[in-house]
Amino acid sequence: MSLEIGRKRLPMFQQQAKIALQNPQLRRNLGKATQTIRAKRALVVGEVPDWEELREAGRAIKERTLRHLDTYLLQLEASVQRAGGHVHWARDAQEANDIIIALAKQHKAREIVKAKSLTTDEMHVNEALEQVGIKAYETDLAELILQLSGDEPSHILVPAIHKNRSEIYATFQRTMHDVDIELSDDPKVLTAAARQYLRKIFLRAPFAITGANFAVAETGTIGVVESEGNGRMCVTLPQVLVSVMGIEKVLPTWQDLAVFLQLLPRSSTGERMNPYTSLWTGVKEGDGPQEFHLVILDNGRTQVLADQIGRQALNCIRCSACLNICPVYERTGGHAYSSVYPGPIGAILTPQLLGIEQAESLPFASTLCGACYEVCPVKINIPEVLLHLRGEIVRERQQHALKSTFDGENLTMQAMAYMFAKPARYERAQQLARIGQLPFEHQGKLNHLPGLFAGWTSARDMPGIPKQTFREWWRERERGRPPKHDPDAAQTQLQAQPQVQEQELQQGYKQVQEGRQ
Repeated sequence: MSLEIGRKRLPMFQQQAKIALQNPQLRRNLGKATQTIRAKRALVVGEVPDWEELREAGRAIKERTLRHLDTYLLQLEASVQRAGGHVHWARDAQEANDIIIALAKQHKAREIVKAKSLTTDEMHVNEALEQVGIKAYETDLAELILQLSGDEPSHILVPAIHKNRSEIYATFQRTMHDVDIELSDDPKVLTAAARQYLRKIFLRAPFAITGANFAVAETGTIGVVESEGNGRMCVTLPQVLVSVMGIEKVLPTWQDLAVFLQLLPRSSTGERMNPYTSLWTGVKEGDGPQEFHLVILDNGRTQVLADQIGRQALNCIRCSACLNICPVYERTGGHAYSSVYPGPIGAILTPQLLGIEQAESLPFASTLCGACYEVCPVKINIPEVLLHLRGEIVRERQQHALKSTFDGENLTMQAMAYMFAKPARYERAQQLARIGQLPFEHQGKLNHLPGLFAGWTSARDMPGIPKQTFREWWRERERGRPPKHDPDAAQTQLQAQPQVQEQELQQGYKQVQEGRQ
C-alpha cells in the first residue's frame, strides 16, 4: 500500500497572505527572528574579504554541474556502490516513498528516526509511512515541535519560526507525558525536555532517514550539515540508513564541497561553520550503519533543468537567506505559500516542480525589489526568473480560449493594444480618461480607482492625467513656426535673422544713451 500523491492546485497566495496578515503575533515572531538572522549573517559575511568571489565560485560550480548532470550522477552512483552502498532512482515522490517503505518492511522497522529534510517533506514520506503502520519521528527540534502540534513548516531553515516559546511550551505540556523534567517556557528547559524525549527513540530505532545537503561524485560521500547534533545521531546509531537527495545536490569534487561549506553556514545561520558537519562514504564494518541506501529523486527537476532561465532555481543550497531578507515573507510567513519551499526561492521553484498551472499565483508573491538576488550565496537571479515565470503564466492563459476571454488582465491588455495601435485612438482615449478621472481625482492624485485598479490605489497614489498632454503641448509650441520641410520658409527666416539682430542692437544702444542723459 502506498500514498497516492497528486499534483494538486495550490491555494492562491493573495488569499492566504490576507489570512496571515490578520495575525499580529505571527508578524512579531517573524519580524524578530528574521531581523536577528539578518544581523548575524551580515556580521560574518563582512569578515570574508573575498565573499563576492566565493559567491561567483559557487554559482560557477553549480552551473557547470547542471550542464553535465548526467555524467556526475552516474559517477556518484558508481562511487556509492564501490563503497558498499546501494543506489535507487526515483522518477517522482510516489516511487521514492515506495522504495523507502519496501526497505523499512524488509527490515521489519516499525519506528524510524528522521533528520530534517525538505526533500522528504516534498515527498510527504511521513504520511506514506503512517499509512502502512510505520511511525516516523522528526528529530530536528523545530520539526519535532511542528509534528507534536500538527502544524506545517513555514521556513526552510527554521521550520517553527512562526511560533514563540509560550506556544512551544503549551505544545510540550500537551504531548510530552513521559519526560521527568518540570516544563516551563524557558528555552533551556524546553531543549532539555526535547533531548530526553528523543534520546529514548534514538536508542531503539533501527532505521533512519536523512536528506543530503551535498553528494560528492568522485568519492560517493554524502554530507549533512546541522546545528543540533540530531543529524549526527541519525547517521551513526541506526543499523540501516536511507538518504534521499534531489538530482541537483551532486557536486563533482571535494574541492567544490569546500566552497559550499564556507557559503552555506554564513548565509543560513550566520555562523562561520556549522556545528555539525557529518560526511559518510558507504559502510564500514563495525562503524555506524551497516546498510546504506541512497535514493536519487527527480520529481520534476529534469523539467526545471530544461528551462534555460528557470533552471537557476536548481542552484539553490537551501540556506534561506532570501526568505530572511524578503519583505513579503517577513509579513506573511511561509504558510501563505502553501508549499514546502516558501519565500522567494519557493516562488520560483514550486511552480516549476508542480507545473505553472498548479501554482500560478506564487511568481506574483514578490515586489521585485532584488534583495534576494543580492544575498543569494550562489547568485540566483530570482527577480529574472520571477518575471520569466509571469510571462509563462500569461502565455498559458492566452492559449486557453475560455481563460483569455474572461481574464480581466488579458482583456485590459487587448484594449490597450487596440488603443496604442493608432495615434488618433490614443489621443481620444486620453481625452476620455481626463473626463473619466474627475470623480476619483484629488489634488492631482487618483486615490481610489474601481475594478482591477482598486488593489493598486488601496496602497499607493496614482498620478492623475494632466490637463495638457505632451502631444497637445508640442502642437501648441509648433503652431506658427515654419514647417521644417519647407526650404524657402527656412531660407527666409535665416535672411531675416541679421536684420532682427541689428534692430535689437540699435534699440539697446538707444536705451543706454537715454540712461546717460
